[in-house]
Amino acid sequence: MTAAEHPPAAPNVTLQIVSIVFYTFIAFLCIGLPIAVLPGYVHEQLGFSAVVAGLTIGVQYLATLLSRPMAGRAADGLGTKRAIVLGLSGIAISGALTLVSTCLQSLPLASLLILILARVLLGAAQGLIGVGTIAWGIGQVGADQTARVISWNGIASYGAIALGAPVGVLMVDTGGFNTLGMALSALAVVALLCIRRKPSIPVVRGERLPFWAAFGRVAPYGVSLTLASIGYGTLTTFITLYYVERGWTGAAFCLTAFGLSFIVSRLLFINAINRLGGFTVAVSCMAVETLGLALVWLAPSTSITLLGASLAGFGLSLVYPALGVLAISQVPSTSRGAGLSAFAVFFDLALALAGPLMGAIALHLGYPWIFFCAALLSLGGLGLVLMLSRRAGKAY
Repeated sequence: MTAAEHPPAAPNVTLQIVSIVFYTFIAFLCIGLPIAVLPGYVHEQLGFSAVVAGLTIGVQYLATLLSRPMAGRAADGLGTKRAIVLGLSGIAISGALTLVSTCLQSLPLASLLILILARVLLGAAQGLIGVGTIAWGIGQVGADQTARVISWNGIASYGAIALGAPVGVLMVDTGGFNTLGMALSALAVVALLCIRRKPSIPVVRGERLPFWAAFGRVAPYGVSLTLASIGYGTLTTFITLYYVERGWTGAAFCLTAFGLSFIVSRLLFINAINRLGGFTVAVSCMAVETLGLALVWLAPSTSITLLGASLAGFGLSLVYPALGVLAISQVPSTSRGAGLSAFAVFFDLALALAGPLMGAIALHLGYPWIFFCAALLSLGGLGLVLMLSRRAGKAY
C-alpha cells in the first residue's frame, strides 16, 4: 500500500475536497454558460435547423463519452493534476474557438464547423477534469472518503450548471454572443493560474488495468446507474413537453425542485454511505426515486408533479456516489482513473439513451407514460443492486 493510499490525517477533509472540486465547478460553469443560448445562436443567427442546433449541443456529450478511456489513462499515467491542466487548456482553446465562431456569423457554415470543434474540445475537457478531480480528491484524502469526494464533485457540477445557464443568458443579452468565448477562456486561464502552485499527489506506480478490463469490473454497478439515471434524462428532456400536453404552466419549477432536492440530499446525507454502506444507500435512494417518477406519471396536478420531481432528485442524488464506491472498490488503486472513467460512461449512456428511447415511447403512448417507463427502469436497477448485494453477502 502506497503513501497515496494512506495520506496523513487532515484537519479539514471537506476543505481539501472543495479545493480540488473547485476545478470541476469551473469546468461545468463553462459548460453551463453557453448551454441555454447556443441552440438559439445556431438556429436563429446562423439559420440552421433545430435538429442541427440540437446536434451541436449533443456533440459535446458524445465527445465526453468517447474521451473517457483517454481521460482514465491520463489520470493514471500522467497524474491527476496534469489531467486537469490538460482539461483546462482544452477549455481555454474551446473558448477561443467559440469567439472565432461568433465573429464569423456572416459565414454560417464556417461558424458552425468551428463551433462544433469547440464543443468537441469542451466535451473532452469535461471528461479529463471530471475524472482528474475525483481521482485527485480520493488520493488526497484517502479511499475511505470516496463517497464524499464523489458527492462534492456532483454538487460542484450541478451547482455550476444551475448558475451558468442564467448567467450565460444575461451575458448574451447585455454583451452579445462574443462574450461567451471570452468568458470560457478567461475562466480557464484563471483556473490554470490557481492550479499552478497547488501540490499534486504522486502517481501510483504498478500494473494498470486496460480501460476495457476496468469497464468489465465496474459494469454491474454501472448498468444499475444507467437504469436509475435514465429518469434524470427523461425529466430534463421532456418535462416541458409533458406540461404542454397536460395544459399546465411552470415546467421550469420541476427542474428547480429536482435540482434543489438533489443538492440538499447530498449536503444532508453526504456521510450516509460511509456509515450505512453503498448497497443500503443505493437501494433506499433508488426506491425513493422510483416513487418520485411514479408520482410524476400519475400526477393529477402540478403540485403533485413538483413533489414527484423533488423525490426523484432527492433519491437520485446519492445513487452515483453509493454505486461509485462499490464500483471503484473493484479496481486497484493503480487503475483508479480507468475505473472512474469506465463508471462515468454508464451515466453518459443514460443521458444518450433517454432522448431517443423516451421520445419513441412518447410518440406512441403519450408523455405521461415515459415517466412510468423511467420508474420501471429505476425499479429494475434497484432489483439489480439487490442481486449484487446478495452476491456480496449483504442482507437487508
